[in-house]
Amino acid sequence: MTFTNAFLLACSLMPAILMLAATPHQSNSDVPTVWQRFRVLAMVALACTAASLGLQTLAKSNALLSPVTGIAVDITGAWMALLVQLLGTVIGVFSSRYLQGEPCQPRYVAALGGVLAAVHLLLLANHWLVLIAAWATVGLALQHLLCFYTNRSFALLAAHKKRVADRLADVLLIAAAVLAWHEVGSGSFPDLWRHLESAAPSMALQASAICLALAVALRTALLPVHGWLLQVMEAPTPVSALLHAGVINLGGFVLIRFAPLLDAAPIARWLLVSIGLTTAVLAGLAMLTRISIKVRLAWSTVAQMGFMVMECGLGLYTLAMLHLIGHSLYKAHAFLAASSAVESTRLRTMRGALAPSATSLLVAPLLSATLVTALLLLHAVVFRVAAWPWWWSGVLALAWAPLFWTPLKQHPDATGAVRGALTAACMVAALVLAALIGHALPFGVHDRPQGLAGLVALAGMAALYACLALLHARPAALATWRRWIYAGFYVDEPATRAALRLWPARWTVPTAD
Repeated sequence: MTFTNAFLLACSLMPAILMLAATPHQSNSDVPTVWQRFRVLAMVALACTAASLGLQTLAKSNALLSPVTGIAVDITGAWMALLVQLLGTVIGVFSSRYLQGEPCQPRYVAALGGVLAAVHLLLLANHWLVLIAAWATVGLALQHLLCFYTNRSFALLAAHKKRVADRLADVLLIAAAVLAWHEVGSGSFPDLWRHLESAAPSMALQASAICLALAVALRTALLPVHGWLLQVMEAPTPVSALLHAGVINLGGFVLIRFAPLLDAAPIARWLLVSIGLTTAVLAGLAMLTRISIKVRLAWSTVAQMGFMVMECGLGLYTLAMLHLIGHSLYKAHAFLAASSAVESTRLRTMRGALAPSATSLLVAPLLSATLVTALLLLHAVVFRVAAWPWWWSGVLALAWAPLFWTPLKQHPDATGAVRGALTAACMVAALVLAALIGHALPFGVHDRPQGLAGLVALAGMAALYACLALLHARPAALATWRRWIYAGFYVDEPATRAALRLWPARWTVPTAD
């Protein structure tokens, strides 16, 4: 191994080691000292992730096998490591101020450092055993953060429901590993990729892909096991930011990593598309009926995870990677700025809002489609590649259309409507620019679009847009449906009862006599 490769491997492994070293060994450690050590080590870890990504980008290396068994460095994992460490550092600094005066802060720092260390290990996983162990460790460390307030019943219930979902996901991951290992003769991912290139996928490998898809659905809180992500709002706000901006997105990264296996298993891809699309539609509707800022953000995360899983099922891994990064940055900012969001929401409520006109609801998809078409043409000219599939243009157009008519309902006159439309156009233009920049960045992923599944996604997004427009245009006529939508179509209730029957646990806090 050359000096450059050894230095690159050290930079990639160092964040996990540093975050593990940041955990205090005693629960009665001095709180300011604990936070100071965490901040210093987190900044060093952030510098290491930036150095690793820079070296791989300059070397144009997509993969570097290491002498450490089950560990490999690649540029996709390097992007994720930089993102995770950046968010972890910011959330840690925010937590040191947010938790001032709270007891058990060293325990919080230990759990935070453990989560970040396990996530870094997962991003380096190049073997089934390392992947399963790292992902299970992420969940175990996160449990301590979710139950930081031990006297909150719903926090305990949410943590227990997540524990049940994680253990089911572990069983499915182990099943996927056993099936693939038996077929390939090795648990190494490169051996699996070479086997898929040399021979048609067997039934065992297709079953392995299905188990992997179901495990990711459980880990990313897709319907019907999404309830814990909504009830975990009882945890401290920085924990919500870490969960929604970092940990929950790991399912998308795993799907991107296993793209060769998913491409060889059409049933697994259809499963991802169907579950992701259903989750995106139902959660997108439920989000509109919620008043609580944090619960609304939680429903938004469920919808975005469904959308990202659907993108992976459609074979659009570059777009899924862009979505993952964008969602992480946005959701971290949204949760950490939740207090200001409450104030701005109150001001909007005091001003009042008008229902968008029928014209704006019909014109919005056309305006959005025009911008998406411009994006595709610009992408094809700049990068000299074929544009995205036409059906994905329609999906993007329908997804961005509410950006046009949502501002319009706050401006009753024509001048105000024009200003609202221009504001929405600028927002979509910014998204277009971000997409172009993202396509220029080396993510180390390759798209493999699926035609028929794309048509199903287009139909689902059209149904979602029609429901959103109807809810905004005629809210009084949908009073009955609003109750169902507000309750999330009552999907979580049977899932909660099933979880408690499968794994009984006491989650209520006994009252003092």
